[in-house]
Amino acid sequence: MKTDDPDHVSKSPDGRDARLQPAWREQFPVDWPTDDFRSRRDFTKLLGLTSLAFVAGQLWIALLSLRRRAKESRSLPETEIASVAELPVGGSKVFDYPRSGAACVLTRVATDRFVAYGQKCTHLSCPVIPRPERNRLQCPCHEGAFDLATGEPIAGPPRRPLPRLRLAIRGGSVFAVGLEEGTL
Repeated sequence: MKTDDPDHVSKSPDGRDARLQPAWREQFPVDWPTDDFRSRRDFTKLLGLTSLAFVAGQLWIALLSLRRRAKESRSLPETEIASVAELPVGGSKVFDYPRSGAACVLTRVATDRFVAYGQKCTHLSCPVIPRPERNRLQCPCHEGAFDLATGEPIAGPPRRPLPRLRLAIRGGSVFAVGLEEGTL
């Protein structure tokens, strides 16, 4: 507390002189005249600036995400997944594409037809399990299900489709050649 402050009109709660008060009382004032005053206009400015900072941060994150996705979609490698003879009809194989740790699942749905999707459920990233006999990919965490032919959600909490991979069959092998548009 400042003893020479002309605006100081109140007395300390215990009645002692301001010079005899403990040091904490200056940092945690008890009465209004010794407290810092914040106007509503200043508080509104603070809220506005804070909100603006959050919006700018979210836009920055979205921009970085779009750049990363565009870069990944342009430069995806062609990777051999399996031989055609390796998978029977209804069989599946888990593999990493386009990078290590990005799990995908390849399923043979007919003698001449394969499908491949990202293995993470679009709800909470649990691994999906192929169920070709039921024509679906099942998420065991929350009983979500995706159509095996399209990757679209058909049951449970997932609302977005699974990312679908483009495949090519050459020389008796199945290759992942990229991601289909709109599945990033």
